[in-house]
Amino acid sequence: MQSLPLFPEQASTVAGQVDALYLFLVLITTFFSLLIAILIIYFAIKYRRTPERTAEQIHGSTLLEIVWTVIPLGISMVIFLWGAALYFHIQRPPGNALEVYGVAKQWMWKFEFPGGQREINSLHVPTGRPVKVTLISQDVIHSFFVPAFRVKSDVLPNRYMTSWFEATTPGTYHLFCSQYCGTKHSGMIGEVTVMKPEDFAAWLESGKAEGSMAASGEKLFQQYGCTTCHRPDSGARGPNLEGLYGRPVRLQDNRVVIADDNYIRESVLNPNAKIVSGFQPIMPTFQGVVSEEQMLQIIAYIKSMADQTGQPLNNRSTPTQIRDTEVPNVQQQMQQDQNQKPSGKQP
Repeated sequence: MQSLPLFPEQASTVAGQVDALYLFLVLITTFFSLLIAILIIYFAIKYRRTPERTAEQIHGSTLLEIVWTVIPLGISMVIFLWGAALYFHIQRPPGNALEVYGVAKQWMWKFEFPGGQREINSLHVPTGRPVKVTLISQDVIHSFFVPAFRVKSDVLPNRYMTSWFEATTPGTYHLFCSQYCGTKHSGMIGEVTVMKPEDFAAWLESGKAEGSMAASGEKLFQQYGCTTCHRPDSGARGPNLEGLYGRPVRLQDNRVVIADDNYIRESVLNPNAKIVSGFQPIMPTFQGVVSEEQMLQIIAYIKSMADQTGQPLNNRSTPTQIRDTEVPNVQQQMQQDQNQKPSGKQP
């Protein structure tokens, strides 16, 4: 594909796989388009009206109908399975991925690394290591698009989206917003700089950071008085957050949810949406108070508390988090809830 000027260079591990599927679709489409066109011309000439030719009754062929049903079905299944496998591969970041957090706004990209290094309209990444980008929009729908990586992901307001890639070739590549987002949409561009691992490590060390994202989140946690309620002792008025991230949480209506990024964000900005079992809806909303960058820092701080196991996970007689022995049963319950069809009645 690199020899064709209409295609960008392949600079990620997934780029070749995407191009192979695309080329297969193009070849299949071209083949059948030419086949049908040639057959139309051939039959138009062969069976054209002439004075000597009389109309004949043509009976169908069972074998022919089976053939032109089975072959397209087989081709369609190949396309489906190939595309599905590639889609799931693209949508599942590896566990060892380098995490980067981004906020899209009219009309710029803002990125921050866990160590606190920040960039605007620029993103530095290493070769040979997967990079997971967690993105959210501050205003309207945007789209994170790096053609050389064959990566494109919509960036939505009020919801975290993830995209990942593993760059293979050092260089500088275009970053676009591929979703029309306003009058200056065409100016919402940036660049991704791919570096060798040692050069990237040196770049990280040279970056001027006031502190890690988790450290900044801890300061915000103290600044907004979150420690007043979210304490690990029995007098706490809010759930204990130590070891919370990634764990199942039981709500007042007996539903069970996972404490992921989106859950934590919703709990801060709309705390009455999901009330934790055993607690009262007394938390004020921080909508309009905490920016998207600050929210990412707070989440990073709560993530950093996930390894702190010195305090008990539950600080109420009604557990807010699910104990380890309950996790298999909770997962089974969540699967049953997902499979259950809605009754159409309000509870």
